[in-house]
Amino acid sequence: MGSVAVILVVTFGVMLVLNVPIAVAIALASFVAILAEGSDPSVVLASRMVSGVNSFALLAIPFFILSGHLMGKGGLARRLIDFAGTLVGRLPGGLGYVNTLTCMLFGSISGSAAAAVSSVGGFMIPEMNRKGYSREFNVAVTTTAATTGLMIPPSNIMIVYSVAAGSVSIAAMFMAGVLPGVLSGLCIMLVAGVISVFSGYRGEVVEMAKWKPIVATIVIAGMLATTIAASRMGVTVSMAVLCLLVAVCLACFTTFRRAFFTLLLIFIVIGGILGGIFTATEAAAIAVVYSFILSVLVYREIKIGELPNILLESGITTAVVMLLIGASSGMSWIMTMANIPQTVSAALLDMSDNPLVILLMINLLLILVGTFMDMTPAVLIFTPIFLPVVTTLGMHPVHFGIMMIANLCIGLCTPPVGTCLFIGCGVGKTTIAKATPTLLPFFGAMVVALMVITYTPSVSLWLPVQTKQLKAVEVEKAFFMNEKPQP
Repeated sequence: MGSVAVILVVTFGVMLVLNVPIAVAIALASFVAILAEGSDPSVVLASRMVSGVNSFALLAIPFFILSGHLMGKGGLARRLIDFAGTLVGRLPGGLGYVNTLTCMLFGSISGSAAAAVSSVGGFMIPEMNRKGYSREFNVAVTTTAATTGLMIPPSNIMIVYSVAAGSVSIAAMFMAGVLPGVLSGLCIMLVAGVISVFSGYRGEVVEMAKWKPIVATIVIAGMLATTIAASRMGVTVSMAVLCLLVAVCLACFTTFRRAFFTLLLIFIVIGGILGGIFTATEAAAIAVVYSFILSVLVYREIKIGELPNILLESGITTAVVMLLIGASSGMSWIMTMANIPQTVSAALLDMSDNPLVILLMINLLLILVGTFMDMTPAVLIFTPIFLPVVTTLGMHPVHFGIMMIANLCIGLCTPPVGTCLFIGCGVGKTTIAKATPTLLPFFGAMVVALMVITYTPSVSLWLPVQTKQLKAVEVEKAFFMNEKPQP
């Protein structure tokens, strides 16, 4: 490794140890390294920072951030909680399932794990405390479940990765995250269910006419059987099944009727992108308009006088993200000039020629990084380093993006920089030391999901192929199991 690379790494490490804000640390380390390289940092760094944020795709981020703030304060979480309670509240430890499912739904709609912890946890944690659930268990469920929304679209971090990776489709990333996000949520639910059984947590009594769940179950089972039979005969009936499913839910579940317009946002955003009606950036703007109408005009949970503060909070969050992206663009340039990605790639490939081992090492490094670095800077810094390595192995960039996001979600729940953990402990009125032992089984569940996502490419790539966001031939060639590392 050359002297410029050493200067960059050492300066950045010293800045982190001194607890310098991450964006400032990245910019200062880049400044010093560019100076050592012989270029004028006042010109190079400034131009790279400007070009880094000069992207049409990045316009989606402030819109999704504003949309998330509107939803977080607009009463949408309460309606999703009621709907989730109808679906899974009767099971042993029902509130744990309700908490997880609500976090998955709200996180996917808002695109923010922190918003899911504060909005859903603000209601669910006190309610679970009142029903006799352990305070630490409640915090652990909320903290880990909130991260699933970063994989279920729409997600700001997927947009950041798409920009950092270069020519990766945002729509393909959105579709690729659905099944991994659901998988992570199911793993968390499984752990919550096992703990609930051993702890004696009972299900909740949900008031509903007995015939409604019976009819709904029979109809949904019939739809599943029809879908399987039709798919084998080559008949596409997905839209008809979806319409019938919505009709059944509207007829049988009062809570679904109350949450319907909230859930509709997912279909508007994703359906519009897949249908080519609008781009991801335009979808983000539509999400703002839709969430404004729901929160201010329909549900009336937000007063007009509260909008300036919401806009200010969204602007501050956007400024932080954009500063990170700009500073990371400067660091990416000097890393390329210092041949850091090529050096790391060669070192990893020299250590082993087994793709499974190399991916395990990358995952371990990212888990370590996630414990002391937030998700956005980690994606911006390590995507240019590791992406050339995995593409050499034959891994598709979309698959790697989902693997990286699933990995760094674990870091949001671990000290010392676990944003979701800090918020969850604050809402749950407990300490990190008390919550960590209970969190360990949930960490295990997230790691299991990560391993499945890493070593089973179809979990991430099947849905993008089905929705024609990726070509089947391209994906088959990219499956790293079928390719030997190129020299």
